[in-house]
Amino acid sequence: MEIEFDPEKDATNFGKHGLSLEDFTGFDDLPTEVLDNRRSYGEARYRAYGFIGGVGHCLVYTVRESRIRLISFRRARAKEMRRYGK
Repeated sequence: MEIEFDPEKDATNFGKHGLSLEDFTGFDDLPTEVLDNRRSYGEARYRAYGFIGGVGHCLVYTVRESRIRLISFRRARAKEMRRYGK
């Protein structure tokens, strides 16, 4: 599947989390994915938790047609990694 993101959102993500959406190339292992239903986004959003270089990360994304649209990419909190079985 093709990966895409909004360049403005990427700049915001980098400023907030120090990570670029462009840098996401995948997790080292099979991630744990959960539906993000904390609010109504108008489309299904997912949070994926997994390790990259031994460090837990969280990726928020949605699927549009045959593309994965990245929304947020950051280091995961230890509590999140424990909660989602990592």
